[in-house]
This record gives sequence, C-alpha cells and structure tokens, in this order.
Amino acid sequence: MSPELAKKLATAVDGMPAFPKSVQRVLELTRDVNSTPKDLVEVIDKDPVLTVKILKVVNSAYYSLPRQITSVGHSVVYLGFNTIKNLSLSIAAIGMLPKTNEAGFDGQQYLLHSLATAAIAKQLALKVDDADPMDCFIAGLLHDFGKVVLAQFMPKEFRAALDISQQQSTSLHLALRQVIDVDHAVVGAMLVEKWRFAPKLVETIRHQYGPELADSDMIACVFAANQISKQLKFGFAGNYLVEEFPPTVAKRLGGTSDEVIAGLGDLTLLFEEAKVFSKI
Repeated sequence: MSPELAKKLATAVDGMPAFPKSVQRVLELTRDVNSTPKDLVEVIDKDPVLTVKILKVVNSAYYSLPRQITSVGHSVVYLGFNTIKNLSLSIAAIGMLPKTNEAGFDGQQYLLHSLATAAIAKQLALKVDDADPMDCFIAGLLHDFGKVVLAQFMPKEFRAALDISQQQSTSLHLALRQVIDVDHAVVGAMLVEKWRFAPKLVETIRHQYGPELADSDMIACVFAANQISKQLKFGFAGNYLVEEFPPTVAKRLGGTSDEVIAGLGDLTLLFEEAKVFSKI
C-alpha cells in the first residue's frame, strides 16, 4: 500500500462515527461471566435512543407478544438476554450507516446480508470448539463494514469495482484490489481497530479472504456464514460470487457449504428476524 493510499484510507476511517459507548458497555457485559440481565438493562436505560429502538422492535408484529412492552427490563424477560444484546449491537451498527452514498451501494440490502451473516455465524459457532457465538455474531455483522467506508469516501472507485465484480463474475474483494489496490477487509479491520474491538475480531475481518484466509474457528464461521448468506440470497452486499469452502473451513465445520446448510436446518426464521432488525 502506498503512503498516499494509506493516508487516504486513514482519513476515511477517521470520518466514520465513533462506536456508541453504551453498546461498547453492552459488549463488555457480554464477556463478563458474572454479568446479569439487570446490568444490561441499566446500561440500555441510560441510552434513550437505544431504548426507544429496542422497544420498537420488541413490539413489532414479528414477535407478536401478548401485550405491549414498555420497558427494557420486560424486553429481556420476553426475548432473552442474548437477543437484546444482539439487537443492541445491530442498532449501533445501523446507526452508523450513512443514509446515502454516491456509489449507488444499496444500504438496505447490505444490512440484510450483514445481519443474516451475523446470525448464521453465531449458529455455526455452536458447532465448533473454539469460537464464541457472540464474537462470531459481531464479526459477521461487521465483516463488510469496510464497503460502507469505501462507498462513502471513495465512491467512484467503489462503483468501478462493483461493475467489475458483476461483469466478470468475480469476487468484490478482488475487484477492489484491482481498482484501489486494497480491499474492504483491510479497511474494515482498520475501522474496528479504531472502535477498540478485540485483536481477534480485527484479525478475523482482516484475514477473511483468499490466500490471506487465516485458519481459526472464528474465521471459518464468518467465512462460511458469508458464503451461505450469499448462496441463499439473504440480502446483497455487492458480491456476485459465492465461493466454495476451502479445505481449512470445510474441515473445521465438517463439510461442504451444502452439507453445512443442511445441518443448520430451516434458516427462514433467522432471515425474517434479520429483516425486522434491518428496519430499525
């Protein structure tokens, strides 16, 4: 990477909003084995925007709860600790997405893909020994966030890469390397590093493709979830190529993409929940 490009990318990353402190605290609670639902409720209650959006989702027709929920505490009782944590993180990520971009990148379809990938990665984490489901959810949710940065701050170059990916049926990360000399995985890793996420998550996002694909349970879960989400057309994030599982991923997850999908069962409900989250 040239010094000029490195400086340009650093400026772009610095131009993105900071990750909300309330959600950072939610993530800290996620990693604390002694944390309780009460701790989670106290953090969310101090963030009025987060509270309003959680209650909006909880009271949506999708969950069809027997009565209207008016507090975060009751939300946790009805939907569970993990669902509220996932929802809090999703709200934070959605809140940092620009409303529009000059690249013509479809933010709503991107969201659907990211939310579905997050949920599938979490499911896959339950099948391997050394992957934390919540960490995999976070990595799945943020794995493509570098695209958002590029679409916002380098729209012409990003649009050119999207066109190449479509016309040549190639992976978008390869098209970006061709046009910009760097892909969205590198930019995404720079962003989550700025947001002070754990090094393991930064490395998962940085090394999620091609020859640089690292061999770990977490990366296997995120790579596989990304491909499965694309294969099932759960949203769309500008990538027209569904990649086969490399041997390292297939070994960790116990099969090919079709075999792993079959083992996950019906993913329709998972995608329906992703749709609900995406409309926050």
